[in-house]
Amino acid sequence: MKKVYFDSAATTKPREEVINCITEVLKTEYGNPSSTHAYGRSSKSLLENARKEIAKLLNVSASEIIFTSGGTEADNLILNSAIRDLGVKRIISSRIEHHAVLHTLEWLQKEYNIQVDYVNLKECGYIDFEHLEHLLANTTEKTLVSLMHVNNEIGNLLDFKRAALLCKDHNALFHSDTVQSVGHFELDFKEIPIDFAAAAAHKFHGPKGAGFAFIRKNSGLRPLIHGGEQERGMRAGTEAVYAIAGMAEALKISCQNLEKERKYITELKEYFKEQLSANFPDVKFNGGCGDNEQSTYTLLNVCLPISAEKAMLLLFQLDLKGIACSKGSACQSGSEGGSHVLNEILSDEDLGKPSIRFSFSSFNKKEEVDYVVDVLKEFIDA
Repeated sequence: MKKVYFDSAATTKPREEVINCITEVLKTEYGNPSSTHAYGRSSKSLLENARKEIAKLLNVSASEIIFTSGGTEADNLILNSAIRDLGVKRIISSRIEHHAVLHTLEWLQKEYNIQVDYVNLKECGYIDFEHLEHLLANTTEKTLVSLMHVNNEIGNLLDFKRAALLCKDHNALFHSDTVQSVGHFELDFKEIPIDFAAAAAHKFHGPKGAGFAFIRKNSGLRPLIHGGEQERGMRAGTEAVYAIAGMAEALKISCQNLEKERKYITELKEYFKEQLSANFPDVKFNGGCGDNEQSTYTLLNVCLPISAEKAMLLLFQLDLKGIACSKGSACQSGSEGGSHVLNEILSDEDLGKPSIRFSFSSFNKKEEVDYVVDVLKEFIDA
């Protein structure tokens, strides 16, 4: 059976160089980086070199990179600590954020009785900046804005610099879940006045279980996890040196190959759009993913012209044919409530049709697109 992996927004295939890096570190650098003997010092050196490499790629200080288990932990660390330590009384976000943010905000609202406001969405799910400015202007409370750079389901791009500058103009803190953009876009956190960001290695061909929080120097945030002085006192627990080394290697390679891989994947996405439109005239591309200028080049969220009866079998049929894709984010695949993102932006009519997220990497080929289109045609025409 042919196998096609079109679910890189859920997780990416690790690069061979990353696997080799991790394997070598596991074999040779097994000292605890908190130990003072030679084995520990060697692991510590590897850890700090990885931190410096990641910091250099984002144009920040090494002390501003705190290693975590992934993007969800980084989001939780930042949002919880902002309420507890920085006196934030109000958070502005959107209803199409990742659940790592939305569920954390729901909990913070119940636990601390903070005010949570949601910015209006324009057509296709883009942030209404006029409403955001209105929300920022009409408060005396200390405020944090949390808006993701790239939406993980529909691919919409936030005007990152505009959001950061708007927050700065209104003395608000700015946090962004950049899990889908780190390693896929040029990010300069010195040029963009962002305060906090979250990233995960497995979204840019690194290992699962490793990520980092960017926390602007002298922010005043304190740790969420206690028990040791690791990560400059910001996160207790022995660091996963092999995974962090692999993450730094993955990010370095992704940034080195960014232009070449972006061009290749963009052409692949365009080809997929053309083939879908040619074979299914009523197909729709959800959110802004059909516009390459305003969405990430790494995904398409496709609304297919299929009856409700057939829709129930579509993902099962694709899986039987060896095609990996997603009906939403991987984090909610067990949910029966459907995509919270699509529920916000689609009409009732389109919500009744199946929407599939196909997401790509440089490992994919045009022949795989052809195969997927053929499978879809066979299923829909049957």
